[in-house]
Amino acid sequence: MSQKTLSDLSEQMRKIDIAMLSTHAENGNIAGRPMSNNGEVEYDGTSYYFTYEDTHTVGEIERDSKVALAFMGQNAFSVAVEGQAQLIRDKAQMKDHWSSDLDRWFKDGLDTPGIVMIQVSATRVHYWDGEDEGEIKL
Repeated sequence: MSQKTLSDLSEQMRKIDIAMLSTHAENGNIAGRPMSNNGEVEYDGTSYYFTYEDTHTVGEIERDSKVALAFMGQNAFSVAVEGQAQLIRDKAQMKDHWSSDLDRWFKDGLDTPGIVMIQVSATRVHYWDGEDEGEIKL
């Protein structure tokens, strides 16, 4: 078993367009939804996603900030992330993580009413790459 670095994982994760974000629903179930993964960003253990204030996702994070992310790539490459989510409503902070690709979901860009950024700070990252697997604790 080789030990990949966070930089190694980042390079492979760039090719993954969608991540599944899982939260704890009010009834105790796990709720998952696809979120756009900005492949232009080097993954350093922190991820950023945009959504609307009135979504279940926001309410679930407000109740329990422990979340999970799942990334599935080519040839059985996958990454499971456990982390803490934080809701960011400050436009200046959002601007640092905005890309023009997001305009398709948020027609007024950062001025879209009710926009929220979810910041996920990883506490544990587990990866599988064919027969190779490992864990990175942050």
